[in-house]
Amino acid sequence: MKVVAINISDKKGVPKKSIEEGNFIVDHGLEGDAHAGNWHRQVSLLGIESINKMKELGIEGLCTGRFAENITTEGLKLWELPVGSKLKIGNTLHEVTQIGKECHTKCAIFQQIGDCVMPTEGIFTKVIEGGKMKVDDVIIVKK
Repeated sequence: MKVVAINISDKKGVPKKSIEEGNFIVDHGLEGDAHAGNWHRQVSLLGIESINKMKELGIEGLCTGRFAENITTEGLKLWELPVGSKLKIGNTLHEVTQIGKECHTKCAIFQQIGDCVMPTEGIFTKVIEGGKMKVDDVIIVKK
């Protein structure tokens, strides 16, 4: 289980761009990201497996950050983690606060094929211990 990509954007509602390393701040989220703040959805995670599932449906141009996730993971069924689970990633510690989300405005991907994985397979965390996270960092689940 590892980090495939760290993604950031300075505006909400747009795909995020990948960065090699991110600084995660306690009770805030990814430094410089538009979704960061003192709330329960500081950091969003989505598995590369979920992105690949959408690619198999024929959606072209999908890559990490396209679903506005901050961390793209590999090897972990995120949506099966119970709320309250802890994830040690790099120097950071996250607590799972929400599984999936309701999409009030249907994204371009939903408009294209009538489905999207983020509402059911994406998760949200809050940062309990801040620090640096890099691509390829190992993810350790602590329940």
